Amino acid sequence: MPHNAVVHIFSRIALLLAITVVSLHAQSKILVYTRNYTPDGKGYVHDNIATSVEAIKKMGAENHFTVDSSDSPEVFTDANLQQYAALVFANSNNEAFTSDDQRAAFKRYIQSHHGFVAIHSASGSERSWPYFWQVVGGKFVEHPPLQTFAVHVADPTFPAVKDLPADLSWTDECYFTDHLSPDIHPILTTDRTRLDGLPKMRTDPNTYPNPLPLAWYHTFDGSREVYLALGHRKQDYSNPILYNLIRSSILWSIQSKQDTAKQ
Repeated sequence: MPHNAVVHIFSRIALLLAITVVSLHAQSKILVYTRNYTPDGKGYVHDNIATSVEAIKKMGAENHFTVDSSDSPEVFTDANLQQYAALVFANSNNEAFTSDDQRAAFKRYIQSHHGFVAIHSASGSERSWPYFWQVVGGKFVEHPPLQTFAVHVADPTFPAVKDLPADLSWTDECYFTDHLSPDIHPILTTDRTRLDGLPKMRTDPNTYPNPLPLAWYHTFDGSREVYLALGHRKQDYSNPILYNLIRSSILWSIQSKQDTAKQ
């Protein structure tokens, strides 16, 4: 076969592979969910919700995935969820769902090798449903006052933190989380003994692990999950540190569905 013909064939193959990769990313679509509800109407609603959604939509535009957002539990049906490669619970809190059918649809979604990312107060969603705690990797309990504290990169090999320094200072609410799954892989931690305001907490800080996990990834029930406890302040969603943490976590979770599609 002439050399030019061989070059042409390999060029065509490379082009087809490139188109396939671009197409796979172009087909990725995620749902950002932000519901915060308590029956008495007293649940804390973060003022960062709109900012977090706007930031994630910007990430989608930059990284070839489409972003829908909603605060309605009616989106949790099998027919609707099947269009999404990942769910992002962005500062949701308290009751995420209004029926067991919605919970069942969420569970089937997770079991179908989709991605899941939870940000900040999302660990306080569905506080009475153990399955949700397992998906997140833990359940929010309490935090001391907002303050600046040291954050350590516990696993520099994870894509979301590969460009971060080993240690940095961050101003946020430092979440204490219980029901931690033994399978989580912490990626960010802090020395809880150096936090201010611990004596005023209702929970005993000494009953929590040290270093205290602030972000982690794991796989559970067929899905890839990431939890990021940081993100209380709305201005931080334009901070490259938090922005890239969220972006890379979403891309990593989406890969869960893409890997399944290749099998």
